[in-house]
Order: sequence, then structure tokens, then C-alpha cells
Amino acid sequence: MTDKKNLLKKKCVPCEDKNIKPLGRADAQDYLDEIPGWALDQDAKKISKEFKFQDFIGAINFVERVADIAEEEGHHPDIHIHYNKVLLELTTHAIGGLSENDFIMAAKIDAYN
Repeated sequence: MTDKKNLLKKKCVPCEDKNIKPLGRADAQDYLDEIPGWALDQDAKKISKEFKFQDFIGAINFVERVADIAEEEGHHPDIHIHYNKVLLELTTHAIGGLSENDFIMAAKIDAYN
């Protein structure tokens, strides 16, 4: 089991090495337990969470904060904006599944927004 406080202290690391394997479902679930509200997809290859705001500007302001965190960490979510709702999806594209980076990003997004 991981610790959310530790996730907040960690920094995303590049996963360009093709020898790095994606997390399995059990490991992903352990991490998921530390980031309430995030959902694991059916294939255990990405996590997602929807955020709702009062209006479109609130959603855009949130996206700007997420963008700042993503740039700082060098790990970028897929972002879907639907007026006052923002759906964030995290996966590590380089390895075709989830890595610890995805959970670090989720914890930091939750902590700073």
C-alpha cells in the first residue's frame, strides 16, 4: 500500500525506457486507494476523474492550474472540457498503461485544486 503524503512529495520521472512495464491491476488498485474519486478503467490502463465547476470560466481556471502542475512534473493528462465539467484522464503513453507518475499527478491535482 502506498501513502498519499509520499505521492505528494514525489516527482514524476520519465518512463521512456521501453523495459518499464505498466502497473498491474492489483498495484494500480493499491495506488487508487490513496486518491479518492479517481476511477480505474476496465483495462487498468488509465485513471480518470470528473471535476464540476460553477461555470465555464471555473473549468478553464482549473485546467490552467492542472497545466501548470503537468508542466512542472513533465507528465500530462488528457483533458476533456464540457462547459462546466472537466474530465481528466491519466496514463503513461510511453509504456501503454499506468505508472506511479499517474498517481503522483492525481494526488497533486487533488491537493492543489
